[in-house]
Amino acid sequence: MLLANYLQERYVASVSLFNYNEAYSRNIGWVTEAEQQVLRGKRIAIAGLGGVGGVHLLTLARLGIGRFTIADLDRFELVNFNRQAGATTQTLGRSKVETVANMARDINPELDIRTFDDGVTVDNLDAFLNGVDVYVDGLDFFAFDARERTFAACAAKGIPAVTVAPIGMGAALLNFMPGRMTFEEFFRFRGASELEKAIRFLLGVSPAMLHRRYLVDPSQVNFHEQRGPSTIMACQLCAGIAATQVLKIVLDRGPVLAAPRGLHFDAYTNRLKRTWRPRGNANLIQRLMIRIARRQFGR
Repeated sequence: MLLANYLQERYVASVSLFNYNEAYSRNIGWVTEAEQQVLRGKRIAIAGLGGVGGVHLLTLARLGIGRFTIADLDRFELVNFNRQAGATTQTLGRSKVETVANMARDINPELDIRTFDDGVTVDNLDAFLNGVDVYVDGLDFFAFDARERTFAACAAKGIPAVTVAPIGMGAALLNFMPGRMTFEEFFRFRGASELEKAIRFLLGVSPAMLHRRYLVDPSQVNFHEQRGPSTIMACQLCAGIAATQVLKIVLDRGPVLAAPRGLHFDAYTNRLKRTWRPRGNANLIQRLMIRIARRQFGR
């Protein structure tokens, strides 16, 4: 009860000190004052608040987005410390949704945040996407069923969907825009095994494979056990790229890359590659890469 009272008093004090226009005044110049107010009224949905999702939320909160819908069913663990926003000794065992929502409210106490602490499910997906302007993917790499359902629902509802994968020490972008190629048309998950989906997702989102030369311990990548290495550098790069895509989409700032076109930037190799895979994973080059990957990961 005392903690609840303290938190309420802290919240009231922060609201009284907060002024949206002043807090986001340093954005002006890169956006107009009118555009900043547009950002204030937009709602962004983020499913998954782990490696990239939490950083997405905090980056977009600092951009001045005023409304969020977020979902995650996990709690923080020690293995999250190398990359996840909100993962500290003080938050071990705590809900990711609750923790990062509070962090975002500390940036902007006026935020309208809807939370789903059971993740995205068949039963709540419609509610999760209700009133959403853009969906940003933060789901775990191996959460294929949830990712398929969420992207399919976005396509059906005409909601732009952004995914930026943290690959090595870089970030690989794909946007799925209304009326354009869908997630399923690009990745072709339907009927595939979990291992096959992992291969198709990795090669689909990062066909340039800019990271492949500096993986020093390949044994740490095990699709059968659903694990792989990660870096905070990649997660933060992803958040910057994703937030920029959101800005361009909601402000209608000109064309954005849309699947089958994408972008892969790798900070370790100092390389930037625009990718284009007509027909997605059905493309001849992709099919050859997937065949080689099957042999490698099958072992």
